[in-house]
Amino acid sequence: MPARRSVAPVIALAIASSFSVPASADPMLADFSYGRPVQRFGFTSQNETLEMAYLDVMPTAKANGRTAVLLHGKNFCAVTWDTTIKALTGAGYRVIAPDQVGFCKSSKPDRYQYGLHTLAANTHELLTRLKVEKPVIVGHSMGGMLAMRYALQYPGDVSKLVLVNPLGLEDWRAKGVPNTTVDRLYAGELRTTRESIKAYQQSTYYAGQWRSDYDRWVDMLASMYAGQDGAIVAWNQALTSDMVFNQPVIHEIGRIAVPTVLMIGEKDNTALGKNRADPVLRAILGNYPKLAREAAARIPGSKLIAYPEYGHSPQVQAPQRFHADLLKALE
Repeated sequence: MPARRSVAPVIALAIASSFSVPASADPMLADFSYGRPVQRFGFTSQNETLEMAYLDVMPTAKANGRTAVLLHGKNFCAVTWDTTIKALTGAGYRVIAPDQVGFCKSSKPDRYQYGLHTLAANTHELLTRLKVEKPVIVGHSMGGMLAMRYALQYPGDVSKLVLVNPLGLEDWRAKGVPNTTVDRLYAGELRTTRESIKAYQQSTYYAGQWRSDYDRWVDMLASMYAGQDGAIVAWNQALTSDMVFNQPVIHEIGRIAVPTVLMIGEKDNTALGKNRADPVLRAILGNYPKLAREAAARIPGSKLIAYPEYGHSPQVQAPQRFHADLLKALE
């Protein structure tokens, strides 16, 4: 494990006065405002004292008695659900959006065996502490993988499952993508720049398009890598990349026993490790129109909502259309 200065999980979260001000270089996003009070859940996992940051937002309209839990993706944070939070709370939902351990404003431990089952257990412990029963679980990207694992792990504790361009609709390793070491992943993460983040998001998340409001999410990620503590973020990102690549859920989705909706931007082309694949294999990876239909056919009673013109993040790219569909699907 590379030498680096560890970050204590009790770093204070300073809520910046302006929601639009980019963060200073900080691996815990301490200077990046979520625009809402950030709560903290302290717990012990793998003999480590950890904290999960989370948003707990009450309905702004007449409460409907339901709670939605929003699980962020690997290159995302709780705050990237901002417009979804507004849509759901405006429809009467209580919304809880955690930052998973290793991400954003949550603890980034030096030693942690990352697993989707572990992140699911952490999230379940948080919801138990908050006395939340049978929420709607909405997961995007890596959060979609986590949402599927959560539904498999706690089937009686989920009322509905919504998967937004989840990672792992294919088993990349089984298809022939070479594995790699955490050390090599870490070396790659250390080369991350604002320019590389934006280029990847433009090609994958937004189908080659760009709007100025997307820059906020680039700045959010880039700020964590900048400065002397950027290695802490790079290390945890390497560990979680290894987790996502090596812990596919796709082989078990036929056992999902809760009502499920897939919301898929079909211009997505995400496939972890595709840069390591040969050109022939690389060309067929991340075929979301095909993968989404195959997944929907395997999840009992699931519904597919497809967006042919959008990429990996339809909730950011087309928020009005996406949230109208989401609220209708949750009725």
